[in-house]
Amino acid sequence: MIVKGNLIDCTDKCTIRIREKSCILIKNDVIFNVYSENMLPELLKDEKVVDYKDALIFPGLIDMHLHAPQFPFRGLGSDMELLDWLNTYTFPEEAKYKDIDYAKKAYTKFVESLKKSFTTRAIIFATLHKEATVLLMDLLENSGLKCFVGKVNMDRNSPENLIESTDESAESTKEWLDICKGRYKNTFPIITPRFIPSCSDRLLRELGKIRGSEYGLQSHLSENPKELEWVKELCPDSFGYLDAYDKRECLHKSRFSTVMAHCVYSDESEMKLLKDRDVFVAHCPQSNICLSSGIAPVRKFLDRGINVGLGSDIAAGYSLNILKQAVEAIGLSKLYWRYIDKNSRPLEFAEVFSMATRVAGSYFGKVGALEKGFEADLLVVDDSALNEGIDDIRKRVERFLYLSDECSLVAKYVSGEQIL
Repeated sequence: MIVKGNLIDCTDKCTIRIREKSCILIKNDVIFNVYSENMLPELLKDEKVVDYKDALIFPGLIDMHLHAPQFPFRGLGSDMELLDWLNTYTFPEEAKYKDIDYAKKAYTKFVESLKKSFTTRAIIFATLHKEATVLLMDLLENSGLKCFVGKVNMDRNSPENLIESTDESAESTKEWLDICKGRYKNTFPIITPRFIPSCSDRLLRELGKIRGSEYGLQSHLSENPKELEWVKELCPDSFGYLDAYDKRECLHKSRFSTVMAHCVYSDESEMKLLKDRDVFVAHCPQSNICLSSGIAPVRKFLDRGINVGLGSDIAAGYSLNILKQAVEAIGLSKLYWRYIDKNSRPLEFAEVFSMATRVAGSYFGKVGALEKGFEADLLVVDDSALNEGIDDIRKRVERFLYLSDECSLVAKYVSGEQIL
């Protein structure tokens, strides 16, 4: 298949690349090559071309952190901080997913909305309920999206109706992984301790063993000041939050890396460990604003070569649109520079676009760029209502970043398959 339009992506040098009126040749789910309109080889002249004319074609966007069961109450509780918000809104809602009928209704709405968004791939928290987690994975598989999904683990400091014993949590995780084997093409399991306050030392070590060399791991890190103090009390043997995970054998090298959401209060020693353990940071700016968590030092992460992607963090963040997270990331970085560290340069448009595509995509393999050998994840966007009369494509792209709600998603491809 050949797809034609105005191509926009990021290079490996984190610069915006624009190729007007160009063609993508897709073979076996992968981009075989990219040609300018005038340089299409003669042998391909008779091939069927899907011509999107003046539309903008981007790589699919990646959401590196969100909670599917929280989708029903997004937009609530933003006058609270993290721990109170969890107890008031999150835990009561997540307990409902013991009821498989409720889970089916709620997860169906979530998956339909994610499919219609700009997201093509995501890394997702479910709940501790094994059956509901499998249901979510089944729905995502049928959607055509590509996602990692985690059955959540909690064995302490949690409500009675949302907790398992250490042995139950470990055993149900093994059973869930057995169910997943051979069941999916596009949906992958990821080990998911909620965070250290809700996971005992023994459970974390058990999950590290279960992870082995096969699975990734996702959790939360250094999000809120009260949370940090709590971790210090629970883990007096550790030098910091990430070190507590490390000492409990959660961060070893595996086929897939560890993903830690937030990292708002990561200091120099924690940043070194993030780099040493090849941890991906899921920066969730909208969530950090809504729960008054703080401003993550993203520039410092980038300067140290730490991989940073973007997460919607539904429902502490209220929008599935990763472009809104990109805009918030730029804004917060300007505040960090102005009020916290004048030596910290604000994030630029190309950097956040790369976080949303190429950098986060590398977690999935060769994903997130419109290059030969990359999986063909494409967004086709009609921006004519917003950018009528504007010929400069870079200006069109920048306005799309900030005003994406005024544009239309014409088509969406995941690994060469059109799902919208």
